[in-house]
Amino acid sequence: MAAENKGVIKLDESTYNLLTSPKRTWSATVQFTALDKRRRCTPCKEFDPAFNAVAKAWSTVPAAERDNHFFATLDFDTAMPVFQKLGMQSAPIVQVYPAVDGPRRPASGKTNPISLDFTGGFDAGPLAEQLSHYTPTAIPYKAPIDFARLGAYAFIALSFVASLRFLSPVIRNRWFWATATVLTSLVMTSGYMFVRIRGMPHSGQNGQWIAPGYQAMYGQEVQVVAMIYGTLSAGFLMLTLVVPNQTSASKQRLQIYLWTGVVFIMYSVLISIFREKNRGYPFRLLL
Repeated sequence: MAAENKGVIKLDESTYNLLTSPKRTWSATVQFTALDKRRRCTPCKEFDPAFNAVAKAWSTVPAAERDNHFFATLDFDTAMPVFQKLGMQSAPIVQVYPAVDGPRRPASGKTNPISLDFTGGFDAGPLAEQLSHYTPTAIPYKAPIDFARLGAYAFIALSFVASLRFLSPVIRNRWFWATATVLTSLVMTSGYMFVRIRGMPHSGQNGQWIAPGYQAMYGQEVQVVAMIYGTLSAGFLMLTLVVPNQTSASKQRLQIYLWTGVVFIMYSVLISIFREKNRGYPFRLLL
């Protein structure tokens, strides 16, 4: 029966009773599932290919070991009384039935069915690793080559190589690296790593974005502080690099007033945020 279906025995109520006979000298792995479309069991459909792949891998081992352990599947619509007898109300479920008699009987004497968990997900690899603890020899499962993933990697690599011709002027531009460095520095000095390491949320309750105290900070707070730092830096840079080179006295005067005002206002905002965060701070500028 196993050979007819690539290593998986299709069970009904009678063959289930035969496979799990109380006098069995073999062990078995049984998948309890509900593959009929009417059951709408999405996990069953997702897990079934993995179970079949592991069973197919087991069918390749030598007969001396293969004939002492069997893989089988039992569908709800084929053997409903078995589900009712076992009290199963969900699927998929995988149980291992150890040998009861003979040399493969567990040394502990425990022959009750063992239910496997799905902590490793529905992939065939973790399932084969778990079941190898109960089979006469390790299941020789090897994951198939994922040609789709390899194709995606190849496409990304080729796209990157092809785009170098167009990206080269950008990558070799010092202002590109200057901008990237400045933006990274602003985000990091604003507390990004503090928030990431401590796993802080983006904002607090009721939309609160300023976390009180020195030992807490929200993600939105990092964004606002980085914007303030960036605006302050831009103001100082304009006053020191751009304004002195203006040839028109009126334009130079106007820009001095403009950027000085920007610096005062943004620094006032920064101090007000600091006061809100660290209550009791006595100083302020404009706000």
